[in-house]
Amino acid sequence: MQQLIELDGSILLWIQQHLRTDIMTAIMKAVTMLADRGIFLIAVAVLLMAFKPTRKTGIAAMLGLIINLLIVNVWLKNMIDRTRPYYMVEGLNSLLPPQLDSSFPSGHTSHAFAMAAVIWSTAEKKYGIAAIVLATMIAFSRLYLGVHYPSDVFAGVLIGILSGFISVVIVKRWKMSNTIEEN
Repeated sequence: MQQLIELDGSILLWIQQHLRTDIMTAIMKAVTMLADRGIFLIAVAVLLMAFKPTRKTGIAAMLGLIINLLIVNVWLKNMIDRTRPYYMVEGLNSLLPPQLDSSFPSGHTSHAFAMAAVIWSTAEKKYGIAAIVLATMIAFSRLYLGVHYPSDVFAGVLIGILSGFISVVIVKRWKMSNTIEEN
């Protein structure tokens, strides 16, 4: 476990020393804001639900965000209560104000990947690829800004994908059972 903590810290310091620039900082702050409080992701899900051709995707996306919220923000963050890296890694400077919740897992990352998994599974692949690229950028922004350990982000990716796929299965089964009942 100590080796993982040291590796996490080393990666964050490497990013800070080698990748941070004024332009990249502005971009990463903008990217990370797309997952702040889930507002953008919820808006996308609502927009998808508003139109019949994308309604199933929108419902699955909203369900995936809810499942993910329960797993990450209600359960894991409170149970594990990991201290943010800028308090623990000597020399690491966060580029955001102190965060109010704990570090593990990354909520921004998991919410973005829950949405991306749904879009990948239910929409045209070009939209799925775009969603994965955006989710990856959000995940990287959390490292770049110094607010999460790499292991927080990795766990967020896995939990987000799982939440998204679970929601797709639920929506497909629900749709199948409703189709059977209607006939």
